[in-house]
Amino acid sequence: MSLTAELVAMCERPVVDPGPRPGITYFTESELNQTLDRLCAENGPGPLWVFAYGSLIWNPGFTFDAYRVAHVRGWHRCFSMKLERWRGTPEQPGLMLALERGGSCDGIAYRLPEETKRQELANLLNREIDGREDLPYLRWVTVRAEGETHRALVFWALPTGRDFPVRPSLEQAAHMLARACGHMGSGAAYLHRTVEKLAEHGIRDRNLWALQEMVAAEIRALNGR
Repeated sequence: MSLTAELVAMCERPVVDPGPRPGITYFTESELNQTLDRLCAENGPGPLWVFAYGSLIWNPGFTFDAYRVAHVRGWHRCFSMKLERWRGTPEQPGLMLALERGGSCDGIAYRLPEETKRQELANLLNREIDGREDLPYLRWVTVRAEGETHRALVFWALPTGRDFPVRPSLEQAAHMLARACGHMGSGAAYLHRTVEKLAEHGIRDRNLWALQEMVAAEIRALNGR
């Protein structure tokens, strides 16, 4: 892999946490419980699966009792969410992966433990979304893993209207990821960890592999390497 830990370290810098997100109606405890009730009801009896395609692969933030390499048709991962916090700033926006319509995507399906399913789902919601405005980007998708089909919950699918009118090209994405950093770290680190973890699971995303090479080249150029 061209994008190394050494190159990623060149992108890291201290950034102050900007605080609450503007324009977000944060969940009350009652609203969070209502959302948990709804998702559990939609899932129905039996295991609750979560499909991870980006940071949830290397930092799930919840407990699972099984995982499988899984395939989803009709969706593909793309750096299409502009970030002005977390891994970017208003002055130097970053990017986050989302699922977009079309193509297919390989990732990891996690199964939540039955006895703590609701609590782990709460942990996941607290990690991934903040309030009402984020709810439209939770979806159920069909995953295929080890010859079996499962219905799985996925986060940040088709987040229309909150990023670019036109999805950024690989060249634009590389430019942004090589420069952006927020209070949770750099865009380069996000990409590096995702590609690294996908490779550990035997998954090679053609676009992300090309992107990590381009980001590595951008970082070298920025640092006179």
